[in-house]
Amino acid sequence: MHVSALRKGLYTLAGLGALGIGGFFTLGLVSQDGSAPGLVDGRLTPCPDSPNCVSSEEGTSAEKSVEPLPPGAWDEVPQAIEEMGGTVTTNTSDYIAAEFKSSFFGFVDDVEFRKGDDGVHVRSASRVGYSDGGVNGERVKALRRALSE
Repeated sequence: MHVSALRKGLYTLAGLGALGIGGFFTLGLVSQDGSAPGLVDGRLTPCPDSPNCVSSEEGTSAEKSVEPLPPGAWDEVPQAIEEMGGTVTTNTSDYIAAEFKSSFFGFVDDVEFRKGDDGVHVRSASRVGYSDGGVNGERVKALRRALSE
């Protein structure tokens, strides 16, 4: 292969890589605009079809379903969120919303809680993108551990 053709190929790859990274930074910025979806008919918003959401609300598909938090966890949720690096954005008598931001690209995930008779319902979802690599499910597991300590 000729050296100039190799250089062109390397420049093309570098350019595509820069575009890809730039695209992720742009998506991160886009995700910072907005807020948690909130309640719909007194329940947490259903998860979208994409695999970047988990929820304890009844009717959630099995692969996205998590158990509600214990009823007594409600008062501890805001402190646990802060200790995990999140920011509480709404805190009412029956609804809490929080944001978690990824460290590198700045992607925002919304974590919401609804006080229910059977426990504290939780929904964790990415604002943008398709997949989350399991981050939202792991966040709910970590939150559950933090609340049980």
